[in-house]
Amino acid sequence: MSTRYPFTAVVGMDDLRLALLLNAVSPAVGGVLVRGEKGTAKSTAVRALAELLPAVPVVAGCRFGCDPASPDPGCPDGPHEAGPGVARPARMVELPVGASEDRLVGSLDIEKALAEGVKAFEPGLLADAHRGILYVDEVNLLSDHLIDHLLDAAAMGFSHVEREGVSVRHAARFLLVGTMNPEEGELRPQLLDRFGLTVEVAASRDPEQRVEVVRRRLAFEDDPAAFAARWTGEESALRERIVAARALLPQVTLGDAVLLQIAATCAAFEVDGMRADIVMARTATALAAWAGRTEVTSEDVRQAALLTLPHRRRRSPFDAPGLDEDKLDETLERFRGEEPESGPDEDPDPEPDGPGDGGPGDGGGGPDGGGIPPQGDGPAPEDVPAPEEAPASGPGPAPEPAPQKAGAGSGERAAVKAAEPFRTKVLSVPGLGEGAAGRRSRARTEHGRTTGSTRPRGALTKLHLAATVQAAAPHQKARGRTGPGLVVRRDDLRQATREGREGNLVLFAVDASGSMAARQRMSAVKGAVLSLLLDAYQRRDKVGLVTFRGRDAEVALPPTSSVDAAAARLEQLPTGGRTPLSAGLLKAHDVLRVERLRDPSRRPLLVVVTDGRATGGRAAGDPVALAARAARLHAAEGTASVVVDCETGPVRLGLAGQLARELGGTAVTLDELRADSIAGLVRDVQAGQTGHAVRTARRAA
Repeated sequence: MSTRYPFTAVVGMDDLRLALLLNAVSPAVGGVLVRGEKGTAKSTAVRALAELLPAVPVVAGCRFGCDPASPDPGCPDGPHEAGPGVARPARMVELPVGASEDRLVGSLDIEKALAEGVKAFEPGLLADAHRGILYVDEVNLLSDHLIDHLLDAAAMGFSHVEREGVSVRHAARFLLVGTMNPEEGELRPQLLDRFGLTVEVAASRDPEQRVEVVRRRLAFEDDPAAFAARWTGEESALRERIVAARALLPQVTLGDAVLLQIAATCAAFEVDGMRADIVMARTATALAAWAGRTEVTSEDVRQAALLTLPHRRRRSPFDAPGLDEDKLDETLERFRGEEPESGPDEDPDPEPDGPGDGGPGDGGGGPDGGGIPPQGDGPAPEDVPAPEEAPASGPGPAPEPAPQKAGAGSGERAAVKAAEPFRTKVLSVPGLGEGAAGRRSRARTEHGRTTGSTRPRGALTKLHLAATVQAAAPHQKARGRTGPGLVVRRDDLRQATREGREGNLVLFAVDASGSMAARQRMSAVKGAVLSLLLDAYQRRDKVGLVTFRGRDAEVALPPTSSVDAAAARLEQLPTGGRTPLSAGLLKAHDVLRVERLRDPSRRPLLVVVTDGRATGGRAAGDPVALAARAARLHAAEGTASVVVDCETGPVRLGLAGQLARELGGTAVTLDELRADSIAGLVRDVQAGQTGHAVRTARRAA
């Protein structure tokens, strides 16, 4: 068995260590979501925590880890009689990103269930993690249906497996820890709410602390056993403190004044529902027990709020998680009641269990229980200057030209603020796809309504009961059936084919040249892109952005589901220069080509926002002819497309309509580019309305 890095040897990371320890003291807190950049010891700290948890008594031979003092009456391996049981170390089970549903929740032997009526159940990871830790690295990359199973089990304390009328239920209570990198996409708000606590982690910018991290890591890799032995005393002390806090936890009381502070804080930050109040109360209670006290104080409430509320106050994916500490202090002070006094035997500020006192090299065995962990080790905000912004134009006279950015190229203007995002209509791609699971277009998926049956390829996962019975029925006499049971063979089994929803890729190619620099125009375009990005976040799509101006095109936003990164890129998009339309189309073609290689089943839609005027670029030749040639590349590959015609004025050349014909798509005028119509336009194109495309093309011609 490999030696794990000691928990007490982790340098810094006070918030993360405290959140993990509070869940070890009180699993009812509901787990931890760790957000942060790669390489910040998230996984190391979680794996190390498992070594600190006390041994777990289990019923001998039970695959589901039943407690011998109170065995689960519905355990599939039961019934069990109460007894002493056997002790085993607390488990830490890791859920891989690519795990199947059967691996997570377990699987049934359908053949035995039909032929013999026996519930032959193979436990999954949820059963293995019962009374231990379930660790999900990159939880934001898990499929939606796996996340639903996972968080439902974490909330209810048991797992249900339902397969064609055969039902198995078993206990599944575990400490849930998830890690994620926000740059790779966010969790849905309703799923964020299911994690009890959240912690933001980042690598320290203190050189001395970074040196200590490297020194300890190298020492551990050179001789893991010897390194772990150096920390045995601190590990034992911290383990004993967890046991003591668990024993003290039932004696901790929440006074009415403290409960009022908790309720007032949740109301002040306008969190949805009541889960935040409950989790905050449990966290404050665990903090008091961790500090060795039997009464909760205002400081416990404050620290509980910092761990409980940041991920619950987000009103939309564009809101950054966080908490206004000045507002928090003001709310707590307003509703502060009489503080309980510490008893003579209670230490309100116990010393940490680590070898140091919180200095740069301190790897102490637990954050101080009576105060807030220091926040000074996080990275400073990046020194990126904010782009110049001018208010979006409203009704009235034409806006003044935007100021030219200092140091910018000829004709370049400052970035324009995006219009307010809006709720889009449902978008869909025509036909039946086989892309990644999502919530948009029709597709063959593992989940959804049953549309037919087929012979299984490999393991049977979704039984089509009627088709299986039909296949087995003609052979019952030849198989010697004598009783009421149906004789089923492997060849009789039929896999259900299901129709659900998939996610798509919407790629915008936006003309950012001088002719598009009118502030109202670009503001509306940015607002539409942000709105579709928000809709893509909710429906599990990808959205990308290609811009072209001057002499070339660039990928301003690679295909992504991260709305935070997308919003920042769009806000900083400048305009000005010539119109290299062919370069924009070729760059979009390159992006789609790469995405087809990465995920050939994800179907794309190209949205070109331009007035159709091609006025130059790096390639030699007629700009209009080059643009038409680039458009035909998209048409030859069958890419669904739409051109948003931004041409204005009394005289219109109809160049956008010609471009749409070359693309094999449709075109609309700038008047239709409103915040409440752009999504409807995309929906119509995705629905494959060929007749509409022809009519629009004729009008443009």
